[in-house]
Amino acid sequence: MAPAKKKNKRNAFSQQVGKKERRKLKALREKRKSIWAGLGMFGMVGWSVAVPTLLGTVLGIWLDNNYPQSFSWTLTFLVIGLIIGCLIAWFWVANEDREMNPNNKEEELNFTKEEKDE
Repeated sequence: MAPAKKKNKRNAFSQQVGKKERRKLKALREKRKSIWAGLGMFGMVGWSVAVPTLLGTVLGIWLDNNYPQSFSWTLTFLVIGLIIGCLIAWFWVANEDREMNPNNKEEELNFTKEEKDE
């Protein structure tokens, strides 16, 4: 193997080690979230899906009783409520991820740039 290739491999390895070390140091500096925070996130996601689904179902039952159609209002609004709840949960989790990892995208861009430089 050519000396230049060995040097590039060593350089890439040291960059990977440096990146992992920076990530570990960042994790130590930041405050740790407790297990209760994680359980709270599960609860929030569950409620953000359950509440719109139940509200859609209740609305559908009311519409079925007052305005009967050839299709089921209950099933229609149950599915609509479920979709809305899933979207709410997805946006909420994505927002929490952005708050927890604000520099994640920047690190990915720097790492790919370093790979291209080699």
